[in-house]
Amino acid sequence: MKALRNTWYVAALAKELDAQAFLSRKLLDVSVLMYRKADGTPVAMQDRCPHRFAPLSLGKRVGDEVQCLYHGLRFDSNGACTHSPHGDGQVPARACVRSFSLVERYGFLWIWMGDANRADAKLIPHYPLLDNPLPTAVAHGYMHMPANYELIVDNVMDLSHVDHVHGPLLNTAGHLSPQKPPVTEDSNSVLVRWEWQQHPPMGLFAPLLPDPAGEAEQFVQVQWTAPSNMFLTVGAVQGSRDYERGLISWDFHLVTPESETSTHYFFGSLRNFMVDNGAFNDAKLENMIHTFKTEDEPLIAAQQAEMGTTDFWSLKPALLSCDTASVKARRRLQKLIDEENASPQNAARAAMRATA
Repeated sequence: MKALRNTWYVAALAKELDAQAFLSRKLLDVSVLMYRKADGTPVAMQDRCPHRFAPLSLGKRVGDEVQCLYHGLRFDSNGACTHSPHGDGQVPARACVRSFSLVERYGFLWIWMGDANRADAKLIPHYPLLDNPLPTAVAHGYMHMPANYELIVDNVMDLSHVDHVHGPLLNTAGHLSPQKPPVTEDSNSVLVRWEWQQHPPMGLFAPLLPDPAGEAEQFVQVQWTAPSNMFLTVGAVQGSRDYERGLISWDFHLVTPESETSTHYFFGSLRNFMVDNGAFNDAKLENMIHTFKTEDEPLIAAQQAEMGTTDFWSLKPALLSCDTASVKARRRLQKLIDEENASPQNAARAAMRATA
């Protein structure tokens, strides 16, 4: 599938991986098995035995190793076969499983699906806000969406749709669509920002502002970084234009392709208000996921079904002023994918496949 591979993607929430159970998840069209070793270290390998290709996740743990259910081959956390119960116990040279670098950070498990020699943990996106020590101030969530991941990026990078799609919680009273928001970009990111006055404020902030029915200065900013990570900052303030004195919510939308037409959608959320209220924290995340499940997902899924392809540009879309940020993100990602595919290593692999 079309995706950048030499990069870090979120594979799972850290809390999804307990001390014993296997977690199998398809990432970039590859079935991946994840589990924790006895010391808590997360590991990942292809969820496929090299003998008859049965999913290893159907097998069992033997200490820190995985034993295939079908014929009992056993593999260590690096994918090397350590035991065969057949014949004289000799292990075939091909009895090895591809393993992946898996790093736990910011409440997520980050995986490198590309060239293993290039998996540098320093390249994981830098999100220090999520290191907040207050458990009641940070929330993490997950949902699955039946659509190509770039359609989800389009949705978040063009928040003018909020004027038309969303209900009271995120209502922007039609203030975003008329704007031509400023967009800036560099080699790896695209940033877009809207500012407006709203009376009354959006439902997310109104009950917590000094005058819930009064006018508020509001803003929302979205920063996309390759391949598909988006950082939203949303704020509201009354009696000032100094947003630092107001209410701010920080939300991370991190999407990982499952296949050409399905996506894993991960959330991280925190705020500068009611940070010690665990019930509010849980409700905020629940409302966020409910909003996307009931308002965004049906529309994006229907969009994907109607398109009948993941080649967005082949359909010759009509572009609006609101599309600037999403188009820049699409083009920036395509440039990175093209550069990766044109690398000498990938060109050599392609030549080998063509002559095989």
